[in-house]
Amino acid sequence: MANVIITGTSRGIGFELAQLFANEGHQVLALSRSENSISELNHKNITSFSFDITEGKDLVKVESFIETNWNNVDVLINNAGKLLNKPFLDTESNEFEEVYKVNVFGVANLTRLVLPSMPKNGHVVTISSMGGVQGSMKFPGLSAYSSSKGAVITLTELWAEEFKETGPSFNVLALGAVQTEMLEEAFPGYKAPTTALEMATYIKDFALTAHKMYNGKLLQVSSSTP
Repeated sequence: MANVIITGTSRGIGFELAQLFANEGHQVLALSRSENSISELNHKNITSFSFDITEGKDLVKVESFIETNWNNVDVLINNAGKLLNKPFLDTESNEFEEVYKVNVFGVANLTRLVLPSMPKNGHVVTISSMGGVQGSMKFPGLSAYSSSKGAVITLTELWAEEFKETGPSFNVLALGAVQTEMLEEAFPGYKAPTTALEMATYIKDFALTAHKMYNGKLLQVSSSTP
């Protein structure tokens, strides 16, 4: 059984992921700013506490948990994300920065913290978006969000190269439309063909097995546009 850290678990894909891993017997550290929905599950295989990926003191809490409770971390899923849907000329610099603090700097800081605890056959999976893929269809209002999702794609490629001798493996999934609260915020009224549970099931299986086949790869997981 694996030790798994998942961010962004208060709703949507992250919430479903935590349950899927835990129901299979894996030990899950579920991290989100609001832990209420996860803690209410009262699942014996899930540990959760309030966590803001942009706060140094919360990163220390994660480090302490790993040192105290686990010998290693087998899987890290960087799922937390911040969306801003706003015309570029109306976007203040601090708003742009807040998106990057979560989607890029937060991902980098948490990954840096967890890496020393990961074995060679560990797997870091970062959730990106089709909006961050070069050449894919783009939508107005998502300059900060989509560009930040492009940044973590390149980060993944760089990490895979830097750690190719020692591991773990790094891969990034660029998701298309999934029926979540975030999709509703980005595209009000649009109905996606994929549910959060369906996508979470795919990500769970990928996180547990794909490191044997892929490293430093971007996989586009999309059946629709957006």
